[in-house]
Amino acid sequence: MIDLRTDTLTQPTQAMRRAIAEAVVGDEQKREDPTVIALEERGAALLGQEEAVFVPTATMANQIALRVLSEPGDEVLAEELAHIFRYELGGPAVHSGLVMKPIRTEDGRFGAEQIRDLVNPPADLHMAPTKVLCLENTHNAGGGRVWPLSQVREVVAEARAHGLSVHLDGARLMNASVASGTPAADYGREFDTVALCLSKGLGCPLGALIAGSRERMAKARRFKHLFGGAMRQAGIVAAAGVYALDHHVERLAEDHANARRLAEGLAEAGMPVDVEQVESNFVLLDAGALDIGADEAVARMRAGGVLLSFASRRNVLRAVTHLDVSGEDVERAIELIPQSLADAPRAAERTADAPTPY
Repeated sequence: MIDLRTDTLTQPTQAMRRAIAEAVVGDEQKREDPTVIALEERGAALLGQEEAVFVPTATMANQIALRVLSEPGDEVLAEELAHIFRYELGGPAVHSGLVMKPIRTEDGRFGAEQIRDLVNPPADLHMAPTKVLCLENTHNAGGGRVWPLSQVREVVAEARAHGLSVHLDGARLMNASVASGTPAADYGREFDTVALCLSKGLGCPLGALIAGSRERMAKARRFKHLFGGAMRQAGIVAAAGVYALDHHVERLAEDHANARRLAEGLAEAGMPVDVEQVESNFVLLDAGALDIGADEAVARMRAGGVLLSFASRRNVLRAVTHLDVSGEDVERAIELIPQSLADAPRAAERTADAPTPY
């Protein structure tokens, strides 16, 4: 089975497992774990910030960032399909008491004028004060699209002009960095807080970083405990992060090349794939254009030996390349996916009213 559902499926390599087994550990809660400290120091420099905090998940990193940057009753802006809105269970409202205002886009990226139009008038006491803007890079729901640094700077400058704090959900920031040739620190230093996931393309079993100023990270450590993220001998998993930063960043270019090859091969086979939208390790396949519902398409491909997952938009599927997907796997998928979807019955009418399975 060729599993292209997501890059969170990566398994630790044998070398990473050795690093985990040999990790020097201590009590992380007391700041006595040398491996955690080493990872945090590396992460802060990588992300262009003064300090970083190691946490179990990128979702927790995002939610801590919002709590640090806001007060209950404030408003946060983010793209309508951003992970921080769509896949974090209403966390901004639950953990920080925030009003969530979505920004509508085609691919997850927006412009300064959209920020200008959505910020509430600061003098209007009847409206929640707009205080935080979140960007996601690369953008999951946008199909792994990469924010150009120039566009980031324009949007952040507009946010600053309105007195907003700015958070970067950089779960796949290293993919953006490698794809664009932009150092992660150049992206990161534009923001007040940055989150980085270690368990996606970087291949760690778990873990994430939140980075920012020393003052903000002091608050972040408090909220880490409050949110249940404090650990003990966490160097066991932090060692995987250190290994990944040493060995798994530059190789992300292989994942991007594999995604591009997959997109090109599927397009050549007549599949509804827009090759020009492939900027990192995501490939989107529009099953609706084949008059097949997403559930049926996934089932057909599973039976044919390939696993894809649902994207955020109706009847669109995604394939995600990662370090456990080889070039040979990609070539085989190029054969199997069209075979699985060939001669499909017209299913648009009977799936049109079905609930969105995302």
